[in-house]
This record gives sequence, C-alpha cells and structure tokens, in this order.
Amino acid sequence: MKTSAALFGVFLFGSLPAVAQEQKAQHPAGHPASKPYIPAHGPRPAPRAPAGHTAPPVAHNPAPPAGPGMVERRSFADQTGHPDAPHVHAKGNEWVGHDTTRGDARYTLEHPWAHGHFNGGFGPRHVFRLAGGDRERFWFGNFYFRVIPVDYDYVGDWNWGADQLVIYADPDHDGEYLAYNPRLGTYVHVEYLGG
Repeated sequence: MKTSAALFGVFLFGSLPAVAQEQKAQHPAGHPASKPYIPAHGPRPAPRAPAGHTAPPVAHNPAPPAGPGMVERRSFADQTGHPDAPHVHAKGNEWVGHDTTRGDARYTLEHPWAHGHFNGGFGPRHVFRLAGGDRERFWFGNFYFRVIPVDYDYVGDWNWGADQLVIYADPDHDGEYLAYNPRLGTYVHVEYLGG
C-alpha cells in the first residue's frame, strides 16, 4: 500500500512541470495561464476620418526599408511580452490595432458581402476549430474565409488544422469580420467566402 502511494506521489510530482509548461505554451502573453482570454464583444467603431482623408500605405514586409510614399511597418507590441500583431487586452477588452477608419483603402473590399453574410454565430459562445486551409482560404464546419491580404503577416504562427477561432463583426469595414485566435490572443480581418 505504501509503495503504491509512493509511486503515485512520484508520478504526480514528476508530471506537474510538464503540465505547467503545456499550459503556459497555449496561452497568449499577458493573459492568465488558467484559461485563454476570449473577448466578450468585438471592438467599438474607430473614430471617423476627416472628409477626403485616407490612410497612407503601410509596408507589411519586414525586408527592405520603406521607400518613397511608404511608412515603416507598424509595431503592435505595446507592452513587454505582447505580440507584434493586432491583439486584444483582457483588461478593458482593448482591441489593439483596430483603429483604422472606414476610409482606409487597405481594408476596402470592391464587393462587400459578395458571398453573403456569415451566420454561424459571433462572440465567445461560438468557438470554432479550424479544419484546414491557409491564409488565402481556410474553413471550419461549412464556413469558408480568407484573410485580407494586408493582414497576411499576422497569421504565420496560426495552426490551420487545429487552432480555435472566434468571429466578430467588423464595425468599420463593410463585408469584413474579425477572426480572433484565443491561443495567441491575436486577430485579423477576414472575408467570408460562403458555405
């Protein structure tokens, strides 16, 4: 009996570091390790730009320095340990990076909702598991999406066959949604391609 209890104790204490390490690896920086943060709601609409104002183009490739007419790639790492991608702060539900205006040409679709409206459910009560694809076309269930090209740099570490996603309406860009990855705490703009 004592031998069984001793073996159980060795097993239990020997496996704790592995469990703690696994939990730490699965949760975004700045969020409690006990459970990934999922925002209660999407972002508020961004302030409106003055008439005739459009955002300058942004270089989204880290390679050469910005040339004439381009600005440096924007950094989203607003705090130590936070990702350099659009992300959400658990405290205050702040959507870091969702501050472009309706007039931002980088997020304007030529034919908004060309494939209809996504009706699979929004917010934390609807967590979907990716079933395959890549940034140009991914799916879960019978719903297909694509990442808006200006956000391609922010999905390099997504697991297209296993990550979870939560979809939110985008209040500023017609025909687009926001796909939030709870494992990483990051999000991107996506277009619904139909079901």
